[in-house]
Amino acid sequence: MLLEIVKHTIMITVFVMVMMLIIEYLTVQTKGKWSLPLRKNSWLQILFAGIMGLIPGCLGTFMIVSLYSHRILNFAALVTVMIATSGDEAFVMFSMIPEKALIIMGIVFIIAIIVGFVLNIFFKDKNLMLSTNNHYKIHKHEENCICYEPKGIIPQLRNISFQRAILIISSVIIISLLITGDIGASHEYKSLSKTESITNEHNHSHDDNSEHKHSNKFGWERITFLIVSFISLLIIITVPDHFLHHHLWEHIVLKHFLKIFLWTFGAFFFIHILNDYMNVNEWIQSNVIYILILAVIIGLIPESGPHIVFISLFISGAIPFSVLLANSIVQDGHGSIPLLAESQKSFIVMKAINLIVGLLVGLIGVYFRF
Repeated sequence: MLLEIVKHTIMITVFVMVMMLIIEYLTVQTKGKWSLPLRKNSWLQILFAGIMGLIPGCLGTFMIVSLYSHRILNFAALVTVMIATSGDEAFVMFSMIPEKALIIMGIVFIIAIIVGFVLNIFFKDKNLMLSTNNHYKIHKHEENCICYEPKGIIPQLRNISFQRAILIISSVIIISLLITGDIGASHEYKSLSKTESITNEHNHSHDDNSEHKHSNKFGWERITFLIVSFISLLIIITVPDHFLHHHLWEHIVLKHFLKIFLWTFGAFFFIHILNDYMNVNEWIQSNVIYILILAVIIGLIPESGPHIVFISLFISGAIPFSVLLANSIVQDGHGSIPLLAESQKSFIVMKAINLIVGLLVGLIGVYFRF
């Protein structure tokens, strides 16, 4: 299990770093012009974030967190994507309850957009990250701050620097692991429930040692990882030494890699220990309000896995649709873990808002019995 935690940590950390690299490249290359439509239109930010949240898995969420870290998107957009996303649980819902999954994603998307528009009134053009965490650097006045110089590519590779060599080797290793399926090839879920069968109709057992593996050797998510990894490798090979050293190495790798890796590993390790010593089913009471409160509290966990129990309970008829909906609103898979590493204040405020929204929607659902 420790090996699996390391694999998941590497996969998430690498994707976040690659997204930061690509954003940094686009920002410097265009002097920030590519992001002007988003930066100038806060309503467009919210709509864009909501659409990214609909993407199953955490890729869209990671992208929005990176854009937020670069102060391209505001806090309202950040909350929007976190409400709209269901993380890796979307794969489980689409495989087990596809019709209900579409309904949930549609409802959650609408709620996310509404909440985003409301928050935009109070958080328009605002970002809760500390000024010291601002990643948005353009360097307009630096003549050497360019991203692509064809004449210098071959000489740079002949006299390759230590930093470029490390980044190229690391990229090749990551791409090789993605191709072989050692990372990014499956979605594994460990149920928190010790109860065995959930429903004969679906023929799924849920016990303490059961895992749900949705493996597709070249599924769209791994293909996406491969594409962005190849793009990042191309950038690393072709950018001038100035850009590579000052933007990619000093600004991204040295400042962010270790922090994001440790936060991600620590979160996964803590959740794994929690799963081993906690039986969520023992908490479930006959009163649906208690179950609803439990659902939104579990939703605060920044991980894909613990929330699978509510999908299982819904399939078995143990909980109503409103409880699963509330959990889907609050939880965001591991899409928020990079945010936890970058800005703890943003993470806490975002989670508090999501909890309030999820609890309110859940209570309305319980009241109207749906």
